[in-house]
Amino acid sequence: MVLELRSGLATPAFGKPINNNAARLQARQTLVETSNELEDGPCKDVFFIFARGSTEPGNMGEIVGPQTCSDLKSALGDSVIGCQGVGSPYDATLADNFLPQNTSPQDIGAATTLFDLANSKCPNSKIVAGGYSQGTAVMDGSIQALPAAIQNKIYGVVLFGFTRNQQDGGRIPNYPTSQTKVYCAVGDLVCDGTLIITAAHLSYGVDAPSAASFLVQQLGM
Repeated sequence: MVLELRSGLATPAFGKPINNNAARLQARQTLVETSNELEDGPCKDVFFIFARGSTEPGNMGEIVGPQTCSDLKSALGDSVIGCQGVGSPYDATLADNFLPQNTSPQDIGAATTLFDLANSKCPNSKIVAGGYSQGTAVMDGSIQALPAAIQNKIYGVVLFGFTRNQQDGGRIPNYPTSQTKVYCAVGDLVCDGTLIITAAHLSYGVDAPSAASFLVQQLGM
């Protein structure tokens, strides 16, 4: 597991540059809050499955999910990777954060359904995944319980503002730490086991390029 610590609103810790600035700018101009390329589109070499944070719009949110998808597409190409947000029954409600797993079994099941779909619909596709805020708990709960055959298709996971960071020791139980990167901004009290939201918790968009670079590295592409 890689733990990325940085000041909440200061200069981001960027990873390996992805493609070029012009391509990234063009891709970021078309950011979308909803993406259903696994559910509605053809099979691709890779799928990025992402769970948004509480109250965020669409199924990708707006803080960091669309940005990470965009940077992955800039690096690998739109024909190579598709993005899929975790939708209903995951409604990203605030109340579910207070449950024992920091989200509900139904929310976790929504992510599991997508991992199952990727495995059955596109058995030759690689998977990478991510989550922000409550979405990290969704991914944590889902991935740790997946059958080994599906887990082995998940090449990397990025977690932003990990709500179970303290509870689960900064990792996803039963999943390789070397394939996990946790982003915790200094001052983000969510990473310290609380549900107190500070400005730092809203700063993770700057980490999208680093996260995309990590996932591309894990894919070996």
